[in-house]
Amino acid sequence: MAGPLEGVRILDVSEVISGPLAAMVLADQGADVIKVEPPRYGEESRQPVNYRAGMAALYANCNHGKRSIGLDLKTDEGHAIFLELVERADVVIQNWRPGAAERLRIGEEDLREVNPDLIYGSITGYGEDGPYANRRGYDPIFQALTGHVAAQMNPEIPIPDLIRNAVVDKATSLTLAQAVTAALFARERGQGGQHVRVAMLDVGLAFFWPDGMLRHTLVGEDVSNYVVPGERYQATPTKDGQLIYWTGTAEQMRGGLRAVGRPDLAESERHRGVRSGEEASATERAEVMAKGLANMTTVDAYEALLAEEVPVAPVLEHKDVLEDPQLVHNGAVIEAQHPVYGTYRRVRAAARFSGTPSEPGGAPALYGEHTDEILAELGRDEGARTALREKGVIPAPRD
Repeated sequence: MAGPLEGVRILDVSEVISGPLAAMVLADQGADVIKVEPPRYGEESRQPVNYRAGMAALYANCNHGKRSIGLDLKTDEGHAIFLELVERADVVIQNWRPGAAERLRIGEEDLREVNPDLIYGSITGYGEDGPYANRRGYDPIFQALTGHVAAQMNPEIPIPDLIRNAVVDKATSLTLAQAVTAALFARERGQGGQHVRVAMLDVGLAFFWPDGMLRHTLVGEDVSNYVVPGERYQATPTKDGQLIYWTGTAEQMRGGLRAVGRPDLAESERHRGVRSGEEASATERAEVMAKGLANMTTVDAYEALLAEEVPVAPVLEHKDVLEDPQLVHNGAVIEAQHPVYGTYRRVRAAARFSGTPSEPGGAPALYGEHTDEILAELGRDEGARTALREKGVIPAPRD
């Protein structure tokens, strides 16, 4: 089977991460996604960084399983072709600043004239209106505005820092993908087409809120604002490296003490429960654990904590992630060959469906790779396609 979204067609005119990754999630679940790219070089993430033979790694990681058509939407012919595609589509996804789609005549109202039941998914940085609406926005900016940066504080180096990957972009992708499927479900129940709006600023706060804003959830002076201890989000030094452990229950706390050779403390009344002598015992545990682990090799500490069933992990380098036994067992990383850009890796979709399983989508498309195929589906013969190329509406054929 092709996946739970088999038969759904999506037009993706978005760029870089937030929109393309959302469309790729839907492609992984069986949707037919057509990537509509601007003329000459394609979308922005194809720029030659981490690049080989016409394929950039960022584009590959957000666009596998899609077909690519190069199309100049600023021309009347290109606009007309896009509207034909919209007539046959279920979803359109774009992530431009407010007003950009309308200037290209592909805003929601423009497209609903040709497809009233369309699901129109749009991503903005700050929202469609308001004091920041017309500002340019990027992931680090949204991290700063929604609490992520303030939370990245190491007590030993008390300077806020960024999460060093596009966490808000990716959270936005997942938010839009889920919302689009919800809108498709509502349409199946007779609710018709609708506009799904997602602002990255809102997503950043929503994603951070559940644990990041604990101290600001219950309002009033009578609230005991317990916060997850910061030391649990720190790497702990060992004799020859570092590891991460998490003692979230009383038994895990006692197990950690036993692992570092302090069974006496593990069985003492001060450490029998999470709430007993909480602040004092937590400080003492942290100091004992730090001292004990500093005297153990990483391998010995890892094995001792595992033996006590304490959640623990080594700090894997990126190359070592590819060889982690559990990830290998899960088949989480797929390696394949492409006839043009050679060997590439991709991560397998994390959601696995028992009743409607889907195979991993096709290789990331080269720019405009499926232009002729898609136009042929619209009834454009070779002569018509040649004429469009001569006008610069579509790209030249690939060698």
